[in-house]
Amino acid sequence: MKKLLAVCGFIIIFFVLTVPSTMAQCAMCRGSVESSMGNGRNNVGVGLNTGIVYLFMMPYILVAVIGYMWYRSSKKNQQERQFVTARVQQALHQK
Repeated sequence: MKKLLAVCGFIIIFFVLTVPSTMAQCAMCRGSVESSMGNGRNNVGVGLNTGIVYLFMMPYILVAVIGYMWYRSSKKNQQERQFVTARVQQALHQK
């Protein structure tokens, strides 16, 4: 569990440190799309939309992976608790 928290912390720190550099590109992208739309070309806009969808998928995948790991961990803990409870019940009934 500590390893998972360390990895999550590293990922969060990485994203926090890289956000300012990615936010700086927004004006450049907007200018590029506006100039290409003014010339009658739509290829740049389609490419940017595809890139945006691609970038938005990463947080969802990250949440899904963390959710799956959490589910697997809780399922494992639940099985261990059931095993211990069954052993205690068995020990109490034998006496």
